[in-house]
Amino acid sequence: MEKLGRNDMCWCGSGKKYKNCHMALDEKIHHYALQGHIVPTHDILKTPEQIQGIRDSSVINIAVLDEVAKMIKPGVSTEEIDRLVYDVTTRMGGIPAPLNYEGFPKSVCTSIDEVVCHGIPSPERILKEGEIVNVDVSTIYKGYFSDSSRMFCIGEVSEEKKKLVQVTKECVELGLEQVKPWNFLGDMAQVINDHAKANGYSVVVDIGGHGVGLEFHEEPFVSYVTRKGTEMLMVPGMVFTIEPMVNMGTCEVYIDDEDGWTVYTEDGKPSAQWEITVAVTETGHEVLTY
Repeated sequence: MEKLGRNDMCWCGSGKKYKNCHMALDEKIHHYALQGHIVPTHDILKTPEQIQGIRDSSVINIAVLDEVAKMIKPGVSTEEIDRLVYDVTTRMGGIPAPLNYEGFPKSVCTSIDEVVCHGIPSPERILKEGEIVNVDVSTIYKGYFSDSSRMFCIGEVSEEKKKLVQVTKECVELGLEQVKPWNFLGDMAQVINDHAKANGYSVVVDIGGHGVGLEFHEEPFVSYVTRKGTEMLMVPGMVFTIEPMVNMGTCEVYIDDEDGWTVYTEDGKPSAQWEITVAVTETGHEVLTY
């Protein structure tokens, strides 16, 4: 943390004196750091103006997924979903964050059944009755990033798949209950992992959530398999995703050698994921995307 005098201007850019702005918060964070906990640095904490920017980006993000929900059905290609995401995002003044991100060729990720994440849309991949698909939308608007995904059941799906989708959503909701200042990311992770395991599922270890807002992926990495009282302290101003990837079978995954992106379950069993972006507030949290 920066060393500031009480009457210096606050590091956050508010124009207020440090003593009237972030001094008390920094002192409390420092208290946790002295106890050996992982604490956020100033660059992780968003200002109210920045959170408003993320909030504005999230409006587009949610609208795009709402439009996907209206058109997704058996017979639709994942390329059609990609085209819709691009068209709606750009019409509303945004930019699809995945497009050309580190070489990713499309505007959205479409991950079907055993695909855990980062599925690449294709005109050849037609959605079929009985499949489950995760549509992961990320948006840039006026320099601010938002991120969310939803699961969709294509036509009539098996009870096994329905349960996986529902339990994964419950995992996110239970994790969200733990998002409040002075809790730890591990508090959230444990309730998510416990709920998944109680239903006979596993949570992917190597891929997790992330900070978001000023960049597509920021610190901290958000695990969903760690323990209560561990990982980074949650502090007002933190913005991150909750997006556990819950597998029907083993937690082991692998990346497609050919495209370098698509992540599959090792055992070929289905995987599900819901993603929201959440901000830690003074009294709890605010869900920015859902």
